[in-house]
Amino acid sequence: MSGRRLTYFTIGVLSGLAAGVVIGLMVAPDSGARTRRRIANEARRAADVARAVADRAERLAAAVGAQVDHALGREEEAAWKRVARLRDGVQRYSRTVMAP
Repeated sequence: MSGRRLTYFTIGVLSGLAAGVVIGLMVAPDSGARTRRRIANEARRAADVARAVADRAERLAAAVGAQVDHALGREEEAAWKRVARLRDGVQRYSRTVMAP
């Protein structure tokens, strides 16, 4: 799953969870004050979960970014080696063509 899709999926899951909790508490047979207190507690818990998910996603993104940078560095190094080999080949060819 791509990073953007995962982000949207996570946002959707958390939004659905929060909406379900709020709706469930609203139709519960408790008093208004108690229901509001429960909603506040659930909102705090949902915020804590969202923070934990965001922290994990940030760590994962940093790890993936480091791996991509490392892989790109290897590719760049290999490309420069190929350029050097081509340059050497062109110089050798030029010497043989220009030789008397």
